[in-house]
Amino acid sequence: MSDAATPADPNASVRGAPDRPRKFLVVVDKTPECRIAIRFATRRAQHTKGRVTLLCVAKLADFQQWKGVEEIMRDEAHAEAESLIFTAAKEVNELSGIVPELVIAHGRTSDCLTELVKNDQDISILVLAAGTSKEGPGPLVSAFAGQAAGNNPIPVTIVPGGLSDEAIDLLA
Repeated sequence: MSDAATPADPNASVRGAPDRPRKFLVVVDKTPECRIAIRFATRRAQHTKGRVTLLCVAKLADFQQWKGVEEIMRDEAHAEAESLIFTAAKEVNELSGIVPELVIAHGRTSDCLTELVKNDQDISILVLAAGTSKEGPGPLVSAFAGQAAGNNPIPVTIVPGGLSDEAIDLLA
């Protein structure tokens, strides 16, 4: 036996290690471009033998007058998030046969997204679709592809929000 240190596994802390399927993360919300991001991520996962993780954030209102009302509002936000994420999961499954991983979080979307990416080392790509309105690409695209882009631990794929299903299927 040698006293020399054994080199660490080079893939131990690397996202998307070769022995693990690539995991595509999509944020599920009520925006029209969400469906485009879901379709793109699903098709990429399908073509690369990857997986899909769907994150839906139950947004909590700043209402702290009465505890009972606050709990009702939290339950309603959670139920709405469940409805959105189950609809998205059905779409992923019908498109590809993939059963996606579902994550429902509570709070601000950007904070929940950052926390999930930090804690799930299997997530290798965040897929967002850009909005097509005159207000800009959307807050998540602006946040994760703007000034903070250099600090992202994973690549961000931004899909143009105006693509047709056929175009997405060809590109993915």
